[in-house]
Amino acid sequence: MAKGYWIAHVTVTDPEQYKLYVESSPAAFEKYNAKVLARAGNHVQLEGAGKARNVVLEFESYDDAVACYNSEEYQAARKFRAEAGDADIVIVEGV
Repeated sequence: MAKGYWIAHVTVTDPEQYKLYVESSPAAFEKYNAKVLARAGNHVQLEGAGKARNVVLEFESYDDAVACYNSEEYQAARKFRAEAGDADIVIVEGV
């Protein structure tokens, strides 16, 4: 079964509010056994409009990645993130 990946590009506009997201989102990630492959850190924007924060999470399957996003735990955390900045998130199936 192919793995699933979240790829998120985020601009944080309210760091204090974003901290609430950072504190509450691990419950969903742990429930769905997400592995953090990249979070913030150095990056170079080669094409297109970029954002300051880039995150890649790996899940055992595409279905797990989608289920995590739609979970009660993540949606509760997402409310904090939605008020703290702008995000582009895509879930992709691995090869």
